Amino acid sequence: MRFTKDHEWVALVGDVATVGITAYAADQLGDVVFVEVPAVGKTVKQGDGFAVVESVKAASDVYAPIGGEVVEANAVLTDAPETVNTAPEAGGWFARIKVADPAQVEALMDRDAYEAFLSTL
Repeated sequence: MRFTKDHEWVALVGDVATVGITAYAADQLGDVVFVEVPAVGKTVKQGDGFAVVESVKAASDVYAPIGGEVVEANAVLTDAPETVNTAPEAGGWFARIKVADPAQVEALMDRDAYEAFLSTL
């Protein structure tokens, strides 16, 4: 699993990456009440907003940590957005993206680097 400074995570299997927000981000948002996932077939660029998460506190964009084509969106979040809070780094994923450039994944932080980053916040 790899991480961004914007608190997104990427888990790569072959050339498809599952993408979500970290437990830290879910905790900061509070209770998630709505999630807008990207459409299957959408091409996203690294850094572009590709999903929206709304909580009792605020609405936030979720930025694509890597570029590629959305091949699956997590339909569970439509009816159970709270999954983002209960399982942010598992069942609360947002989308699966066919990776355009594997080097983008490698450039992200590993868990140790992400934990070190969190300690500076």
